[in-house]
Amino acid sequence: MEDIFASYEFGQDERAELDCAGQFLFPGLLTANARDHLTQALSAIQALMPGDEDYKPNHYAAEYNAYLASLIAHPQLVGLARTVLGEPLRFDHCVTLNRPGGDGGAHWHSHEYGEKDPHLGFLRIFFYVNGFRPDDGGLKVVPGSHLYRDATIRAVSDEELLSGWMAGKLHPQTGEALAIEELSAPEGTVALMWTPTAHGVNPRQNSSDTRWAVVYAYRNPGLPSRARWISEDFEKKGVAGAEDLLSLY
Repeated sequence: MEDIFASYEFGQDERAELDCAGQFLFPGLLTANARDHLTQALSAIQALMPGDEDYKPNHYAAEYNAYLASLIAHPQLVGLARTVLGEPLRFDHCVTLNRPGGDGGAHWHSHEYGEKDPHLGFLRIFFYVNGFRPDDGGLKVVPGSHLYRDATIRAVSDEELLSGWMAGKLHPQTGEALAIEELSAPEGTVALMWTPTAHGVNPRQNSSDTRWAVVYAYRNPGLPSRARWISEDFEKKGVAGAEDLLSLY
């Protein structure tokens, strides 16, 4: 398979940053060919969306596009996931995150998995094909929030999060007050995020084109996963090279 990533480093310092902040960005990591293939694949998924009330092409994206499915077991993607999570490893889901001009973004939230077992990791790997600016479909996070392992974080605005869940909370490692950080990503950025990290998305400006993005999630098996969007047929059919990645446990 052709490379999807350019060369990168993810050593002890980078791992420490991920574990402290809850997310880590590789600006421009996707190759030009990968960006082209992903744009075509995500455009095809987007074209299916208006006719499906259950958003299956979005939530089960790899089952609707051969290229997206082929990346589940791509050596570079799985290698990156294993570098962070170790073994054993399972694929959890592939979900498109396309945001056309005028899209309202996403409210603040976090995700569940292994709240009482810190040995079970759940990593989301985002591909931001054409990137984003902070004020234009930009991802925003609360560094250190993942260390609370709280899957119930919800807020409809920055103000609600600041006066609610964040009020009085300190970063468990640094001791500093938790703060909202708005991220920026050039085209081809790959982002890692621990699943309990509080995050949201700012609205996409009306005059902007579509922000093409997709997330691949991997986890250490051991518990059920409410985010696992894999149909029984897809699991039975399998994906070349992913024979050991699709099962729940």
